[in-house]
Amino acid sequence: MERPGDEHDDCRTVPLLEPKHAHGEGSNNKQEEDEEEVGSLGRRVLVESKKLWVVAGPSICARFSTFGVTVISQAFIGHVGATELAGYALVSTVLMRFSGGILLGMASALETLCGQSYGAKQYHMLGIYLQRSWIVLLCCAVLLLPIYLFTTPLLIFLGQDPKIAAMAGTISLWYIPVMISNVGNFTLQMYLQAQSKNMIVTYLAMLNLGLHLFLSWLLTVQFYLGLAGVMGSMVIAY
Repeated sequence: MERPGDEHDDCRTVPLLEPKHAHGEGSNNKQEEDEEEVGSLGRRVLVESKKLWVVAGPSICARFSTFGVTVISQAFIGHVGATELAGYALVSTVLMRFSGGILLGMASALETLCGQSYGAKQYHMLGIYLQRSWIVLLCCAVLLLPIYLFTTPLLIFLGQDPKIAAMAGTISLWYIPVMISNVGNFTLQMYLQAQSKNMIVTYLAMLNLGLHLFLSWLLTVQFYLGLAGVMGSMVIAY
């Protein structure tokens, strides 16, 4: 005989554990969501990386070209003589880095100004900023000229060997047109990058490196011009 409250107790009965199929469906849905999130994150990283390399790639090529010219010159000068190599190392690692860092730092302001003008569609200001940067950087290069003109007495005053100091003074004179050309190189690079014309920078950087390698081999190995051949090749390449 059933008790009167049994029917109501059955209606109020709730299972302590969810059915296995319901739990499995929830796990599958969560796993699919995680996979979609991971896939979406991977795609976003890939897209952002492509955008980053479009801008950073040409800059890397330009820096690689500049460093490559220095390495190639040092390799060929090493076959000329030990004194020439020591003098070149002093000029390239101390004087040129010092002046190049100042010019590059000042030219980096042009990228900000040109980027703002390009974004605001004030295209006429791009040329104005470029010409102003040439004037400012040329004045700065003139102020840096005494370092190159008086390299020998400066190094002797600092305690350098007189023979190496004299050789460094000769090499530093070859670097004067290179420093002047860096005014145009740095400013034009910033000017083009602000307009997203990055591939032009890449092509010119690779052309510069290849031309310097060929001319250094031609003037040094074939024509036996020694130090003058390597430095002349550097001036032409820049």
